[in-house]
Amino acid sequence: MQIKHRALHRFLVLFLFLSLVLPGFAAAFFQANPSDVYDRIEARIRMRDDVRLYTEIYVPRDVKAPLPFLMIRTPYNATGTAQRLNGSLRELANERYIFVFQDIRGRYKSQGTFMMMRPPSKDLKGIDEGTDAYDTIEWLLNNVRSNNGRVGIFGVSYPGWLTVMAMLNPHPALKAASPQASPGDMFLGDDFHHNGAFRLSYGFEYAFRMEASSRDTAFVFDQYDTYEWYLKLGPLSNVNAKYFHGAIPTWNNYGEHPNYDEFWQNLSVLPHLTRVTVPALHVVGWWDQEDFFGPLKIYEELEKHDMNNQNFLVAGPWNHGGWNWPRGDKLGNVDFDSTAPSLYFRERIQAPWFAYHLKDKDSLNLPEAHTFQTGANRWMSYDTWPPRSHFAMRNLYLHPGGNLSFEPPSAEGESFTSYLSDPRWPAPY
Repeated sequence: MQIKHRALHRFLVLFLFLSLVLPGFAAAFFQANPSDVYDRIEARIRMRDDVRLYTEIYVPRDVKAPLPFLMIRTPYNATGTAQRLNGSLRELANERYIFVFQDIRGRYKSQGTFMMMRPPSKDLKGIDEGTDAYDTIEWLLNNVRSNNGRVGIFGVSYPGWLTVMAMLNPHPALKAASPQASPGDMFLGDDFHHNGAFRLSYGFEYAFRMEASSRDTAFVFDQYDTYEWYLKLGPLSNVNAKYFHGAIPTWNNYGEHPNYDEFWQNLSVLPHLTRVTVPALHVVGWWDQEDFFGPLKIYEELEKHDMNNQNFLVAGPWNHGGWNWPRGDKLGNVDFDSTAPSLYFRERIQAPWFAYHLKDKDSLNLPEAHTFQTGANRWMSYDTWPPRSHFAMRNLYLHPGGNLSFEPPSAEGESFTSYLSDPRWPAPY
């Protein structure tokens, strides 16, 4: 029974991971057939350096009025993403858009060289993810029929970061952007490091997955217990000595830059957020295991420059990308009382927000911050984030025995707690 339980648990974890990062995988469970209602166009769009990016365009049939574009740029395979039109994109599809899914350079069917989290070019004539988004939009406007001249862009995780890149020096036609679970700084708080602490298994597996080939490639472990595998790995130098042999650039960067040096600082998007160029809807999950730091920090930096009330935040009871689950009533054993926070977000926030900016549809009555209050299990609205009124700041104190309290420790108690740090027993409590 234990083996079966472990196998089931591993399947569920794998399903969750693939559903969030591989659009076509989750889509298979929705049994969609976009070809019934869309004309599909395949294009290889030329960038300013002559590299061509593979792009799939879905134009609704029987178009009676010009429609805006909604675009997702991804390193996770554009082909198959359209199946989400009858799944997690259903609420947007009901509004009728021309959907665009694109492989970024060096990934899947696109030409060029892939670079992990390619930073903005310091050369005005250089290329980066922002210029690729710009050139794509220009091509779409000039080559796809029945468009109204407006473009929206969004995405989760890496595609969320690509959305931020498109916002830095945007094409004039880019009228709305929703970076969702976007990393902001890959050393200070997102993905590869959390508060500067290197995430070994994530860093190892994700770097290999993205850079072993132009397609997602999983590292094949020779045992089920990967925690034990990493313990036996020994020093990090063994990764290249035994497995990668210097062929995974991002892994090499981990070892060459163990501290927050110029390399990591140059990869951070935060210093570039000096103006609000496009109305932005930032989305974060309270329990995002990958990118909790980034969305809040990106929102915070842009909020400093938001003179026209174009910068908004949504925070819900989700893990990484959990707002794309059908309802989102539960997270593990935690039940949110059938409030369907994921469906609520897609129907009541995301769909109306894009429709307002891209179609001039209805009025937009969205608060500055729309957050889900766990425990009470209800959505709350605030005119600032963090909230400034009706809240009091309180201090939390560490106490002996692994306890936390609002009461300060007494002078008679011990001023420290000690335990043996043993990687083979990582949770001593």
